[in-house]
Amino acid sequence: MKGRSLKLREAHKSSGAASFCSILWDLRAQHLLTSSSNDLSICIHDPLLPSNSPQILRHHRDGVTALALSPNSTCLASGSIDHSVKLYKFPGGEFQTNVTRFTLPIRVISFNRSGSILAAAGDDEGIKLINTIDGSIARVLKGHKGSVTGLAFDPNGEYLASVDSIGTVIQWELHSGTALHILKGIAPDTGSDLSVLNALSWSPDGETLAVPGLRNDVVMYDRDTAEKLFSLRGDHVQPICFLSWSPNGKYMATAGLDRQILIWDVDQRQDIDRQKFDDRICCMAWKPNGNALAVIDVMGKYGVWESAVPSSMKSPTEDVPSLQSKNSNGLLLFDEDEQEPSASGSLSDLGEDSHGESEPPSRKRLRKQSTYDEDINDDLLSSLPKVESRKKASHSHKESLNNGNEGLKSTTSARLKMQEAFQPGATPVQPGKRRFLCYNMLGSITTIEHDGYSHIEIDFHDTGSGPRVPAMTDYFGFTMASLNEHGSVFANPCKGEKNMSTLMYRPFSTWANNSEWSMRFEQEEVKVVALGSAWVAAVTSLNFLRIFTDGGLQRYVISLDGPVVTASGFKDELAVVTHASHCLPSNDQMLEFRVFNISNGTQPLKGHLPLTPGSCLTWFGFSEEGQLSSYDSKGVLRVFTNQFGGSWLPLFSASKEKSEENYWVAGLNMNKLFCIVCKSPDLFPPVMPKPVLTLLDLSFPLATSDLGAETLENEFILKNMHLLQIQQRIEEMAAAGLDTTSLDDEAFNVETALDRCILRLIASCCNGDKIVRATELVKLLSLEKSVKGAIKLVTALKLPNLAERFNSILEERLLNETSRPATLPLTSSNHDASTTPDVVMSKFLTSIQSSKPSQPVIPLPSPQLSSPLFAKKGKLQEGAKVGNEKVEQRRTAIVENIGKVKSLAEVKSIEDVTNQGEASIGEIKNGAVNQRPSNPFAKSSSNQEKSSLFDAIKKMKKVDETGKR
Repeated sequence: MKGRSLKLREAHKSSGAASFCSILWDLRAQHLLTSSSNDLSICIHDPLLPSNSPQILRHHRDGVTALALSPNSTCLASGSIDHSVKLYKFPGGEFQTNVTRFTLPIRVISFNRSGSILAAAGDDEGIKLINTIDGSIARVLKGHKGSVTGLAFDPNGEYLASVDSIGTVIQWELHSGTALHILKGIAPDTGSDLSVLNALSWSPDGETLAVPGLRNDVVMYDRDTAEKLFSLRGDHVQPICFLSWSPNGKYMATAGLDRQILIWDVDQRQDIDRQKFDDRICCMAWKPNGNALAVIDVMGKYGVWESAVPSSMKSPTEDVPSLQSKNSNGLLLFDEDEQEPSASGSLSDLGEDSHGESEPPSRKRLRKQSTYDEDINDDLLSSLPKVESRKKASHSHKESLNNGNEGLKSTTSARLKMQEAFQPGATPVQPGKRRFLCYNMLGSITTIEHDGYSHIEIDFHDTGSGPRVPAMTDYFGFTMASLNEHGSVFANPCKGEKNMSTLMYRPFSTWANNSEWSMRFEQEEVKVVALGSAWVAAVTSLNFLRIFTDGGLQRYVISLDGPVVTASGFKDELAVVTHASHCLPSNDQMLEFRVFNISNGTQPLKGHLPLTPGSCLTWFGFSEEGQLSSYDSKGVLRVFTNQFGGSWLPLFSASKEKSEENYWVAGLNMNKLFCIVCKSPDLFPPVMPKPVLTLLDLSFPLATSDLGAETLENEFILKNMHLLQIQQRIEEMAAAGLDTTSLDDEAFNVETALDRCILRLIASCCNGDKIVRATELVKLLSLEKSVKGAIKLVTALKLPNLAERFNSILEERLLNETSRPATLPLTSSNHDASTTPDVVMSKFLTSIQSSKPSQPVIPLPSPQLSSPLFAKKGKLQEGAKVGNEKVEQRRTAIVENIGKVKSLAEVKSIEDVTNQGEASIGEIKNGAVNQRPSNPFAKSSSNQEKSSLFDAIKKMKKVDETGKR
């Protein structure tokens, strides 16, 4: 095989001396973590953008010798030469606690498969098993004579294997803490070189333990008997110093002191590829979801070996074994905001030195549960599986896995904790970097910490219209903010000896001096803030919703039903999201929303907030038109509508967009989603360089149509929704006595565009031979002209049967119109004739009613064809403008010269008369009817003069004769 060259990138300064470095992936391969025993920092790299500066965690006082991630990648543990083991939130990197300390440097740490135990060891005599539920030391395992350099938990949850610097391997039974097998001198003696550490690893199925051998090979040992099974021996010319199984256990990567890596096919016991390097590789990690191997050498340089396994062979991530340990409790997450106390008190009882890091007074914890959870007060290790006779236990475990029902995987999965409160448009804390306290459609508020205080800046997207706000020095440590056109509000969590939280409001312009105000809350913490027109809102840890006026008057205090998640304001409305209950067994958050009208003191809306299964809420707010909207972590945008008694409509799905992009929402309007595109795995944008807003089209997540017309169908649904919203606004304005002329024109334009969309859908159905669907669509057309256009369309496509059916639908609808009480349409005095379409087809049908022979036949003018979806409004408006006269609609039923109707044939000939032109402005002044048959929302305000029916017919005939000439 031909050796290849992989270029490595510097992650840690080496100062010319070799050191032991660590590297590992997170669960989804979105981050690479590195550390070095010569560097006190931990680096979190973006593997997709390796040129970007990594996120750096500096909490140790000396070099970092070991890293470990919890199985769900939510908690990072690090061990150091400074004798401490620290825990951080991941991927945010927030320091949590010193979980334990040793008297000598730490060399290795490891989580078990469920995340309930963290093992740590080093130059000290024993191996500490730390209970992650309460931070207590569950057990100390003693038996090694040299420094412990390698730890590996059995994937099945029964054993722990350890290796030391003199080559001794011990297999421990976790339930009892006893050493089942002690294998002395089977691994190399690394001596005093601390850049070379013995390592060992269980196969993913837990049946084989791999240990570096004494002959530059890897030796495999049986899980239960510790007997030697076979060895991998190839082209390594010096001892192996590190090894790593592929996710499916078919391949193994080995690194030797000879500065090369070999890739092995374990089943064939043959090396299949290799890579040579300038320095020794001291740590490796297979990518959990791809064919790649991350490596780091003793000089602190790292790289990713893509296609480590030849593409012609089985992928290293194919057929990954799926095991569930019995004690699948899940990893404890540290949460300062959790209300329940920890099971065993504060970890500060252990007496660790925090080295200046601020620890919460009581670190409260929330454990992820499973269906196998036992009493949390029981000893953790007592719930570990007991070991039967070696082979019998293994086989019975396999059978239980194979014979178990398929629902086991879902029922044993760890539950999510209740989502913490968040501020819409805010980004997480990044040490040493500026972050957003608020980002919305108006502008942004940013902050950066420096020398114990923060520097806050407020910027508006439109610098020409927004006020100029000077920068502010923040001595309170504000962590949340909200912004609107009138001012900004800030708040911080509880701080200081009195444990107080501060709320501060700063108006942008005011007629009085000293208009800025603040409030303080003792033993009560502000969780979320919001702004509206002349009010400020804060939701606290006591589930109080506090409403203040913009002058600082405390107006209302309301108790909410549950812990707050987020809140947002728009004009007079405040929307608050709270937890309705604990998470469901399916990991779904149970949230509800409430909308308050602050000026009226009412609550117009309340209901359940839908989320995509397994997701959490990431943004919540109002659109520019005031539509309540939400966005979840699965990338689904929902908008609340009054349809179907109040429903949430999914108007955008990130799964339909590019998979390598994440969308950080800033706001939306009727047609577009405003967001910042972040390259995966980034979930939020940096402040610098200034992020650019991207506009994305709203679209329903429709199923794939058999016609391939999803775009047209989406346009059809969106325009329908748009028209309903306009109709609702017209009703609201009419009820308030406001002029609706502009909305009438907007509704007419939307209705016309909707008909055009339906016609294109009808053409698609005809081409795809979906005749029934085409018939359904023609019934949805609003304008008579559109129906006639559909008839012409199917006639041109040579579908005479369908054309005949369309004709029948048109005739039936016209007859239904004539059966209604005849009312001459009214015109709006405010309507501009120039807005009328150039070509408007209108048709008057005569309704013939026959009774006894002695009674005459009275033909009546029929009203215009109305929309089948949206009923026309015949309501009158009063007070639309000051000085307008009251409008009174008069129904005319003047019948003169009835005796002139000689026969039924004459009346039928009248039915065929159509008006091809528009009424001119002069005709409107003379009382002629100016109609907009296509606008269902047209308002009428002019009084009509009584006229003879046959005078109108004569005029229509004259127009028709003129057209023929």
